[in-house]
Amino acid sequence: MPATPSMPAQDTIARTAVVPDAVSGRRFDAVLAELFPEFSRSRLAEWIKSGDAVLDGRQVRPRDPVRGGETVTLTAVLEIQTRSEPEDIALDVLYEDEDVFVLNKPAGLVVHPGAGNPAGTLVNALLHRDPSLATLPRAGIVHRLDKDTSGVMVVARTLPAHTALVAQLSAREVHRQYLAVVVGSLVSGGTVNAAIDRHPRDRLRQVVREDGREAVTHYRLRERFRAHTLLECRLETGRTHQIRVHMAHIKHPIIGDPLYGGPLKLPKGATAGLVESLRGFKRQALHAETLEFVHPLSGEPVRCSTPMPTDMQALVATLREDTREAEERAR
Repeated sequence: MPATPSMPAQDTIARTAVVPDAVSGRRFDAVLAELFPEFSRSRLAEWIKSGDAVLDGRQVRPRDPVRGGETVTLTAVLEIQTRSEPEDIALDVLYEDEDVFVLNKPAGLVVHPGAGNPAGTLVNALLHRDPSLATLPRAGIVHRLDKDTSGVMVVARTLPAHTALVAQLSAREVHRQYLAVVVGSLVSGGTVNAAIDRHPRDRLRQVVREDGREAVTHYRLRERFRAHTLLECRLETGRTHQIRVHMAHIKHPIIGDPLYGGPLKLPKGATAGLVESLRGFKRQALHAETLEFVHPLSGEPVRCSTPMPTDMQALVATLREDTREAEERAR
């Protein structure tokens, strides 16, 4: 297929390896995953079934055992995985090399195209910056941020990087730290260990439920205000809407959260500036501040941080001023 601006040329890969004698008797698919760890197990299984991965020139089944000493030949085409159109959308790149991008996603930018957002997404922007991302699952995106959550994200640029980053996330080895402005003046940090799954009736919402998937959020105080708190939240797991659901679960929802925030609560004696700020904040006050992971190829640590966007900074400044004025009135 000829290359076009929106459809990069498909890459052909060719690999050979000799099966070690020590793995004699093991399944071919398991051995293949060890010989070529840069590719996901699901993709390798597809290549075995299609005959793109053969053993001594013969097509075998994924479950067939190896003897040891055979030659594995892998010849396959990296097919287009993402067919969205590239769009020239500005990106704030915090770190970049041949293997990864680390980005500061603005609030309001949708990550993946969908029924309600077929264009104007982060995927469209990434494909414009690097068309080869079309050959990667989800254009290299290994984790997501909600549309109205800002902050740091990592994107893989190669299959080996994608496979390695997905494995790190699965093993809970990626450090993800968020800032959240919540309702209520907390006195200490803590941990929320409450399983999450989709709401049984409202498909847009997640909810704490006993039969859900494990979800753990650690939080500690960054700054206390008169009736609100700036929290530092660290994800141990990465469920959809996890911090938003967990904060609402402990009765300290995030300011501005349209799904989990509930009705607006104004503290007694709130200044006019605070009332205006709280009523005017129309998104969840949640920001991915820091992301730390092991570089998928070099093995070196990569740590990127970005400050809160201006709207959250202004909100915090107003809460700080309201607290100061309340303290002065109480003297």
